Amino acid sequence: MIPIYLCDDEESVRHQLQTALEWKIFVENYDMKVVCAASSAGELLDAVESSRRGVYFLDVDLRDGEWDGFTLGRELRRRDPHGTLVYITSYGDLAWKTFQYHLEAFDYIVKNAEQTGPSAAQCLEAVHTRLLDERHDPAEVFSLRTGDETRHVPLADILFFETAPKAHHVYLHTADSRLDFVGSLNELERELGGRFARVHRGYLAAWDKIETVAWRENRVRVGGRECLLSRAGKAELKKKLGGSP
Repeated sequence: MIPIYLCDDEESVRHQLQTALEWKIFVENYDMKVVCAASSAGELLDAVESSRRGVYFLDVDLRDGEWDGFTLGRELRRRDPHGTLVYITSYGDLAWKTFQYHLEAFDYIVKNAEQTGPSAAQCLEAVHTRLLDERHDPAEVFSLRTGDETRHVPLADILFFETAPKAHHVYLHTADSRLDFVGSLNELERELGGRFARVHRGYLAAWDKIETVAWRENRVRVGGRECLLSRAGKAELKKKLGGSP
């Protein structure tokens, strides 16, 4: 399920957006849900603390102390580097502003008493189409934020994810690198579907990179590296392999 978040300090606009988006989701049967309609940046950020690949409709003219739509978008990019940002604005073209903040906004919706809701619904349809296309793209990448840099790693290059010692951090392992980023294996498992197996509470391994399974030693070899194998991980592997070792 793809979470959708709204942030606008005008109650009427929030209501219009939420109503239009929820109706679109219902009619089209999208695997999406509006999980938060916030009036402030703090309220929104509390809700997206553990989110990955969310869709965010943000008010450009947000008046919330240090926060406006662009500073909020920058913080969301840090937490959810491959999320989708859509800006709601009273003005025309603000693309130059998003380039200034390195935000890569998907679309802009101009506030209008009659068209804000329909425009948001139309935008959501385009977002949904793009996400479906990405899922079927053989060159699909996993995007993450590490330090001050956004990295795009082809899924085909990823060996496994590992829980890092630092709270709420994950290591991404490829054949020649280890990247540290904010995240959780639970969220990654839900996001990456059948491509990866939860072999242990601390490891999420690529199915096509698993080379050998040491059932008695509780270990699995993935792309030349060893990962721990739990009882639940064994059950998942046995089910996938079609029987007992």
